[in-house]
Amino acid sequence: MTPTPKPNPPKEDALRPHTFDGIQEYDKRLPNWWLMTLYGAIAFWAGYWFYYERAHIGPSNAAAVEQKLAVIEAERLASAPSLDDASIWKMSRNPVFVDAGRVTFNSICASCHTEKLTGAIGPNLIDHLWIHGGRPTEIYHTVQTGVLAKGMPPWGPVLGNKKISEVVAYVLSHHQEGEPIEVQKEWVPRAPQP
Repeated sequence: MTPTPKPNPPKEDALRPHTFDGIQEYDKRLPNWWLMTLYGAIAFWAGYWFYYERAHIGPSNAAAVEQKLAVIEAERLASAPSLDDASIWKMSRNPVFVDAGRVTFNSICASCHTEKLTGAIGPNLIDHLWIHGGRPTEIYHTVQTGVLAKGMPPWGPVLGNKKISEVVAYVLSHHQEGEPIEVQKEWVPRAPQP
């Protein structure tokens, strides 16, 4: 029978040569996970600082707050019980409404009014001439009920009130409140430009 070897006693770390208040410290190396956490935090800080403060790639704090406030204001305006000229003008100054309206306009309305709103089959929407009224509620009503005699279908059943509000806000974002409104009696469509 062979005797089992005794395990080696644990190697004790060396003590540091200094003493503070009668306390001595072991000379231990920091664990790798702790060092990786420290170096990772330093690398993250350097990247964050460069991204936001030096290169200005990310949005500033003020821009982030403005964006959140625009979303809150858009939700408040969308939940309004009724639409009037003042509320539609406010929507036209809110970037959330305008961006949503641009998407809907470009997918549905641009085929007749062009993406630049300059008109082709449908009338120009950026000048001061309006066929069916240029007040925000009149524009809203025109989009909602359509003008079948001139080839514009009623978009109310298709889009719903919120999408129509967004489209009207997008159109009005190209105008200023209080600008002159001229009623155009007749309008003749022009051929689309290639």
